[in-house]
Amino acid sequence: QVQLVESGGGLVQAGGSLRLSCAASGRTFSSYAMGWFRQAPGKEREFVAAISWSGSTYYADSLKGRFTASRDIAKRTVYLQMNSLKPEDTAVYYCAASKSWRPGIQEEYNYWGQGTQVTVSS
Repeated sequence: QVQLVESGGGLVQAGGSLRLSCAASGRTFSSYAMGWFRQAPGKEREFVAAISWSGSTYYADSLKGRFTASRDIAKRTVYLQMNSLKPEDTAVYYCAASKSWRPGIQEEYNYWGQGTQVTVSS
């Protein structure tokens, strides 16, 4: 069982940065791939980024270069650094854990956090 708690969301002006954190419980944290997803109002949840158990990363094409996923195994925490934020990045951001490495496939993720709101003002 893995429990995930996101933090770090908030209100930021366009062009600013935020770093989201996702703290995980459970002894086998290092064996999971961790993903970030987001859901904007009125839209379906979409893939943002993922980091594998070996540290490989994978990003949505539209977000490459602005968003960076990382992790600290000792702290059982994954991060999403978001730079050059745009109003269209406004969404609830979720982290999720998967035993497989099919990073963009939501159905592959077994555990989900409750989400953290990110609002980017213009």
